[in-house]
Amino acid sequence: MEPIKYAESKPDLEGIRSSASREQLRKEKQECEGQLEQLYAVLPIAAWTSLVNDMHDEIVARAAAVCESEMLEAGCGSPPVPYSFVVFGSLGRRESTLWSDQDNGLIISDEVHQAKNEYFQAYGHRLSNLLEYLGYGPCKGKVMCSEPLWRKTLEEWKRQIASWHQDYGWEPVRYLMIASDMRFIAGERGLAADWKQFFESSMNESPEMATAILRNTVRHKATLNILGQVVTERFGEHAGEFDVKYGVYIPLVNSIRYMALQEGIGETSTLKRLEKLTLLDGGNLLLENCQRAFLKALKLRALASFSMKDGTYSGSGYLPQSELRKKPISLHLRDCLATARQLHRALQRRLRFAERGKS
Repeated sequence: MEPIKYAESKPDLEGIRSSASREQLRKEKQECEGQLEQLYAVLPIAAWTSLVNDMHDEIVARAAAVCESEMLEAGCGSPPVPYSFVVFGSLGRRESTLWSDQDNGLIISDEVHQAKNEYFQAYGHRLSNLLEYLGYGPCKGKVMCSEPLWRKTLEEWKRQIASWHQDYGWEPVRYLMIASDMRFIAGERGLAADWKQFFESSMNESPEMATAILRNTVRHKATLNILGQVVTERFGEHAGEFDVKYGVYIPLVNSIRYMALQEGIGETSTLKRLEKLTLLDGGNLLLENCQRAFLKALKLRALASFSMKDGTYSGSGYLPQSELRKKPISLHLRDCLATARQLHRALQRRLRFAERGKS
């Protein structure tokens, strides 16, 4: 049997792009997910992840258009001013698995219009509800366009970003880290470009923020004990399982994000951030190890247990015991964790040096 060719394996996304209703869009998404689930076993993880996120991009972009149509049919009219629909989190980094919750926001034009606040408040709630109907669960941290904190005019966003830069507490720094993964999806691209330019220039003006971000970054530790053994959950419904998301994936994402921000790298994809970092520091063995470890982490994350309800995927983020017992999986996990721990220690040393320099 000949290996499946990458070009021939791409799901047809045209049905998603032409969906005129939420019902049709949900049906097309479920069909595409079924195809992608079959492709997981035959494609390299980077290629598979790219295809999955191509689907997500098309779905959420089409959802924004369908939402506009629904608003028009409901008598709310068309958008009174331009806007940009953007995503954060794993969608922003193009690292989502088949299951993904919402991490999104709106950037609204500063143009004056009497109805724009009322319109986009209703639009944000409707779009968030539509995305939930399509299988994107609400964000536990409420990073959604239905929330005022993530739905602002461009000028309001600039004030918000500046405010976050003036507070080095855990929460404002966390918001900045989330915001750094912003990626444009639909609407007026120029608004997102202006937002990103302001965000990046603000990072350069605040050297103290770099230390604050580093402090937040090293908070998550890779779950590997001093004997090199994988530490699994001890209690609860996931006892004996391994938390892939927070045990290895997020530590790698956060560490690489910090290094990219330090170098002024504007990419949001973790792999692209690593590529740029490696070009800047050729021959860095740790960065090369990070690339391999991150690809393994993506593979492990896709292996996490999941369930189906009403045709919608829902992932737990935990690697089940049945997978942990497989020697290749166990070896991949230990390799990932060893690299994550090495990177964590390097950043801890950098933090100690930075904090001694301030004393």
